[in-house]
Amino acid sequence: MRSSQRSDIRTDVATTTPLIRSDSASTLRPASISSYASSLSDQSPSPRQRGASLARNISFVCAVLCALCAGSVTVFSLYGHIFQERLHYSQFEVNGLAISLTVTLYLPVPLLGYMCDRTGPAPLSFAAALLFASGYFLAAGLYRRGLAAGTGVGGWEYPAMVGAFAIIGFATSCMYLAAVATCAKNFGKGKHRGLALAVPIAGFGLSGMWESQVASRILYETLPDGSKGDVDVFRFFVFLAVLLAAVGLLGTVGLRVVDEQDLIDDAVEELERSGMLEGSALFSPGGVLHRGYGAVEQSNSFDEEADAENLDPFKDGDNEQAKKRKEWVLNAETQRFLSDHTMWCFALGFLFIIGPGEAFINNLGTVIGTLYPPTLNFVGNPTSAATHVSIVGITSTVARLLTGSLTDILAPSPQATHIQITSSQTLPKKRFSVSRVTFLLFFAVLLSIGLVALASGFIQNHGERFWIVSGLVGAGYGAVFSLTPIIITVIWGVENFATNWGIVAMFPALGSTTWGLIYSAVYQAGANDPPPSGTASSGGSGDGSFCYGTHCYALTFWAMAVSVWSACFMVLWAWKGRNGWVQRGIVI
Repeated sequence: MRSSQRSDIRTDVATTTPLIRSDSASTLRPASISSYASSLSDQSPSPRQRGASLARNISFVCAVLCALCAGSVTVFSLYGHIFQERLHYSQFEVNGLAISLTVTLYLPVPLLGYMCDRTGPAPLSFAAALLFASGYFLAAGLYRRGLAAGTGVGGWEYPAMVGAFAIIGFATSCMYLAAVATCAKNFGKGKHRGLALAVPIAGFGLSGMWESQVASRILYETLPDGSKGDVDVFRFFVFLAVLLAAVGLLGTVGLRVVDEQDLIDDAVEELERSGMLEGSALFSPGGVLHRGYGAVEQSNSFDEEADAENLDPFKDGDNEQAKKRKEWVLNAETQRFLSDHTMWCFALGFLFIIGPGEAFINNLGTVIGTLYPPTLNFVGNPTSAATHVSIVGITSTVARLLTGSLTDILAPSPQATHIQITSSQTLPKKRFSVSRVTFLLFFAVLLSIGLVALASGFIQNHGERFWIVSGLVGAGYGAVFSLTPIIITVIWGVENFATNWGIVAMFPALGSTTWGLIYSAVYQAGANDPPPSGTASSGGSGDGSFCYGTHCYALTFWAMAVSVWSACFMVLWAWKGRNGWVQRGIVI
């Protein structure tokens, strides 16, 4: 690995290679560095290289395990309708819980990303363990109390339940970001960085599938006739509290960014080439952080022992300088990221795609309920929320892995991992290549097709067709959620990934909240209308609880489809519009 070789070169050169003087530059430089470096290719991996590789692999396994458990929020629709039925929550109150999840899942991400880039992923994983245990145990206790009282909305119980779900959303954000950032930084230099990112992201989507199956097949209520009933919400919450606390503690020990200093070195070199460091007191000659970059520091001393020490800018005495250097580089890249107009177009596009997807997933259970008017006779059992939560999880997972691997093979990639400030180096032309943006737009359109199928009434009274909607929305949602962070690493680098991704990832909170409220308003209006006399095709219960028919959701999902189409135009503008990525020569 290049980073390990560079470290070995610094150490060995400083101790074994004679120093010669360059009269033109008045600097000291090691003789025969190039021949020494070329000889490394003939040597077996050093113990340091093997240790770094092992640490990366361990961190990858821990990150995937964390992601495979962290997505418990995606199964909300599995028990959302139970809150409506057992605790007598209105549709607005059920969506209030979903919104509290979404807001705390996304809004804190910039702050958490800032912390992750500067302190590492382990503290976030530890915080997730504590928060998951607190949130799910509190929610379990409140649910049981609500059942005993016959209502869950009186007094302080409902605000407390909102608080519990807010804690769960915040914990999810901590664990997910820690897992993804670890993989992005540890494998961002490799040619399979897309797949390395897609695996934990896919694991997050897959977690909803297996957790919903555990809930519906193991942690279920037994009906009087001995058959399976709905999920036992209390036992399910306790199970999640114990599981996620244990996984969070495992991530505290196992999640680690290996050779992070080399990422900072590469970023500094690129910033120097771009001219962004000109005028900086930190990196100017004589500045506290100038030493160790570019040529070896100038010196009039010919003491070989002192000069050998000067060749190693990473010795123990320089820890404070390395921290200051890292802080400056990360802040500079954050500023560059925020000042890029294409980032804002891209982030808004992400909002307008993910918002409808989040709202659909959160309300999947109640949408299914609108397909089956109680007076209409069906052959067989109606489809269940658990089935379609699993379909969303499977299609989302397949789409994430597929896009991650295909973009590694088909999409062009810059050789470096730092921010693409200027036009990237010329890359060898592939016989056939497809931009990552093309993949993103394709799957966004698939998501919109699923929304149109639902809005058109094609599914009404035909719940067996609902897999078309859940499959298309799951595939589109998963692919966009996978491709967006991959595109961020390719354009804006990996060393500041957690902060950059955090800024973009907070946008869906607004979209999910907005669309959740719109869906609730349309549904509630339909629920308040009494069913038409002599019909069974549509209408409400008349008491504001349940709604049946296309008028409960059609307007909402037509508007969602338009939102996704608008997002496609925004992303297209960032890609090929004025001063977009194509014009700037950015490889994507």
